[in-house]
Amino acid sequence: MYFSYMPNIYYDFTDADGKQTLKVLKDITTNVRLIRSLLENITVYDEYDIVDGETPEIIAAKVYGNPLYHWVIMLANEKFDYREDFPLDYTNLMKRVERIYGTGDVNVYGTHHYEATLIDGHTYIVNSDHPDAYPVSNFEYEDRLNESKRRIKLISKPVLDAVVKQYSQMFA
Repeated sequence: MYFSYMPNIYYDFTDADGKQTLKVLKDITTNVRLIRSLLENITVYDEYDIVDGETPEIIAAKVYGNPLYHWVIMLANEKFDYREDFPLDYTNLMKRVERIYGTGDVNVYGTHHYEATLIDGHTYIVNSDHPDAYPVSNFEYEDRLNESKRRIKLISKPVLDAVVKQYSQMFA
């Protein structure tokens, strides 16, 4: 559905033996400019909190009744990489932390940085010698980043048909 509206281009491939083959591909670069202008005109979105294990297809099926609208969710949130742009479940988050910082409690729960909540009520990164400093572990830091990916915007169901229609007309 998503790619079907995009125009075709011809691309000349050369294999390892030097043989050239002309292939027909979808011009995905056209879409990036056009979809941003379309999404800027939508003023009201619904908010949705992603549950562990949900993919854009699952969310689209649940919310829109059709998993093929996963592309609308991805574009509305400017998310393009399932692995990096969507929250991980606990097991995969722990694997990520161990891959980045190393295994064992010393590495996983070692200090990433220090923070302090100051008089204005905001939390700031501070030096360890600040009187109100408290440590933030590597796991806590990565968990916060992961949780920040959980809330997404959804184009409301009544607006969805209009968005899909406009999108298809961009390539007509």
